[in-house]
Amino acid sequence: MFNLFTQNINDKKLVKQGQKVLLAVSGGIDSMVLLHLFERSGINYGIAHCNFKLRDAESDGDETFVRSEIEKYGISAHFKSFDTREYAALKGISIEMAARELRYNFFEQIRKEYEYDLVATAHHQDDLIETFFLNLTRKTGIKGLTGIKEKKGKLIRPLLFASRTAIEKYAAENYIDYREDSSNSEVVYQRNFLRHKILPLFSELNPAFNKNFIASVENLKAAYEVYDATINSEIDTILRKENEQSVISIPALQKSGHAKTVLLEILTVFGFNASVVDDVYQSLGTLSGKQFFSKTHRLVKDRDALFVSEIQNENKHVYYIEENDIELFAPLSISVEQMDYEAFSLVKDNNVACIDFDKVEFPLLIRKWEQGDYFQPLGMTGFKKVSDFFIDQKMPLHKKENTWLLCSGKKIVWIMGYRLDNRFKLTPDSKKVLKIVIIS
Repeated sequence: MFNLFTQNINDKKLVKQGQKVLLAVSGGIDSMVLLHLFERSGINYGIAHCNFKLRDAESDGDETFVRSEIEKYGISAHFKSFDTREYAALKGISIEMAARELRYNFFEQIRKEYEYDLVATAHHQDDLIETFFLNLTRKTGIKGLTGIKEKKGKLIRPLLFASRTAIEKYAAENYIDYREDSSNSEVVYQRNFLRHKILPLFSELNPAFNKNFIASVENLKAAYEVYDATINSEIDTILRKENEQSVISIPALQKSGHAKTVLLEILTVFGFNASVVDDVYQSLGTLSGKQFFSKTHRLVKDRDALFVSEIQNENKHVYYIEENDIELFAPLSISVEQMDYEAFSLVKDNNVACIDFDKVEFPLLIRKWEQGDYFQPLGMTGFKKVSDFFIDQKMPLHKKENTWLLCSGKKIVWIMGYRLDNRFKLTPDSKKVLKIVIIS
């Protein structure tokens, strides 16, 4: 198995010469075999161990075991304990998902802090099969059926070539000590239920099930490469970037012969699951303004487009422009200039506000608009609610939420990038001009 391990690393170019690898070592048979193989290989490595505090004394026993084992090797080691149940409750996620997030966040932190090039986990062939079926039960696209990747970014899985049986054999032949996780036998966990109840039935049906399954996954991967190239060529005509948002053209999407599949491939990148994508697809012919959420992104349906943006904390901060300021970098990049009216030439540009200097009070402030705000649009004698102005402009929700107001005291001077307030316009009696420019 050692020769297959080193051959796999070299053939797949998983670790380059001179790279330093952080091994995830739980104390279980898979990770202890991985540790043994890395020690034999001569690759520069350290280890990381997570104590999730889920099995009381048993979890602490795993940590004690790993600490004692690594003393044999004299290698760098990083340990971390977590209150996984509290984290899961705070996040509203399952214990399994909480442990996964905590684990990978910790690995990435250590990788950066101690300058490891890669993180290696002990996933093997049987994990790949289990993941296939888990994804199948959760509703997935073709990508979800291609299994676990051997390399993804800084993460490598150098044991994917090996079955659990091969790992157990190697451990026995090399007298490798390990800890048995009692929770592995608890079928209340989905993965364990598959492992102990479902997959053995396939092996009874066909003793060559594992071998044939891996071959089928390789065929799927090859098919996915063709599929991916075709889909990406369509996505290029449908998806564009606009400032900090991704914009999906609904007309271009609907021209596709397989719009729903293309939409799934676009939105899964932003964390939307297949069920939510179904709902988005059904909404394409409905009114504007409907919203959909993943854990990280929000999608807003407009008339002709779907706008996808990262979820951020609402910005209620107020920014100030003092009388002698000449530029500001937050929340927008702007320049501020004062000049005599006689030297001034009018600029017709929505990103430029030319204001009567003597009509404003400093400091000016910049804030987000709120319900109930009103102003007197340039050229009008009456007042209008800002919300009604947005409706008149047919402004989509995402743009409303990203609009800022320039104010003098409680009065709106300028809906920035859109319309000046009539009360602050220049007249023949003006003596001094305040020119504010939004810099793109």
